[in-house]
Order: sequence, then structure tokens, then C-alpha cells
Amino acid sequence: MNQGAASELRPTTNTGAQRIARVYAEAFLNAAHQRGQTDAAVEEMESLHSLFATDPSFAEFVASGAIGRRHKEAAFQKIFGGRTSEVFLNFLLVLNDHQRLELFPTILHQVRQIMDARSRRIRVQVKSAVPLDDTHRLRLEDDIRKTMRLEPVVEAKVEPELLGGLVVRVGDWLFDGSVRTELEHIRNEVTARSSYEIQSRRDRFGTASGD
Repeated sequence: MNQGAASELRPTTNTGAQRIARVYAEAFLNAAHQRGQTDAAVEEMESLHSLFATDPSFAEFVASGAIGRRHKEAAFQKIFGGRTSEVFLNFLLVLNDHQRLELFPTILHQVRQIMDARSRRIRVQVKSAVPLDDTHRLRLEDDIRKTMRLEPVVEAKVEPELLGGLVVRVGDWLFDGSVRTELEHIRNEVTARSSYEIQSRRDRFGTASGD
């Protein structure tokens, strides 16, 4: 998939586009709620978003401005008709009619925010040099739950090159002293595990090399 198509299928930082996406997100959720299909429709949005990552050709098809609306509509009807909720299919067709398909990831981002607010959830992005084990994950969730009085939804990602061992982002939230202290404990433990694994790899390499 070309770089242009890929960039069009990522959430935008453009404030005007985000406002438009918010309107679509609220309309989508209201329509789904009226039909009792909220959970199913949101899950279908998530599935389509995942499909963009696993099927670049389909993502390029959706993002392409060279492919006419009628051709895309026929494709959506064939692919999703009878296999998804009516709300979800109608939503795609409306985006197609208004030439707003490139806003899909941004609309999904807005949908997540609205759903999180309604359920008093907050998304926590965790990057660590080694996988976060259950003990550290539960401790982190408990700290955030107590501090923010919201239910954390942890999105963990492993980045072996991460020198600090652990990076936690909760929106723009600045942790208070107690949480910083606990977070530092977790960070130190994860960093120690990272250092141990790096040294273990060196030892294995040294042995294999006969050093």
C-alpha cells in the first residue's frame, strides 16, 4: 500500500476533522443504541480497523480517491451485507456517500472516547522493554484505579529497545507522589528484568562463540 493511503487511514490530528469525526461518532452510537446494537456495531468497527492492518490492499481500496463511490458501495454491500449489523453497514455507506471514509480511524477513536467516558474507563498506554507480567500489570491498574477513580484499560506494547524499561501514558495526566513512587518501583523491577535478559543474551552469545 502506498504511503499516502496508509496515512489517510490513521487518526488525524487536524482539529476540524476531529470535530467532524465526533459528530459522526455520536450519530453512529445513537443509531446503534436505538436498535440495541451498540456492542455489536462497535465491535464491527474494531474488526474493520484491524482488517486495514492485515489487508493493506483493502485499506488502499477504501482510502483511494480514484475509485468511485458507486463501486465502493457495491463492494461494501457484497462484503458486509447480511454479515454485519444494519447500523454498521449503513454507517459505512453514509461515510462513502459523503466521501468521509478516510475519517474512519478518527471516528473510531472518538467512539472509543465516548464509550470510555460512559463506562468511566480510561485507556493506559504501557510500553516496556520486556512483557509486563500479571503482578506488575495488576499493581499498575490498581494504582491508577485508586488515583483516578476510573477503570483502566491497559494497552501494553513491548519495545525491546526501550532503555528506561517502562513508559506509562494516561492521557495528559501527571501522577501524584504516591503513584510516582509506586510506578518507579515497577519501572526499576522491569528495568532489572530487561538488564538480566540482555546479559543472558550476551552470555549465550559468548558461549556459542567459544569465548
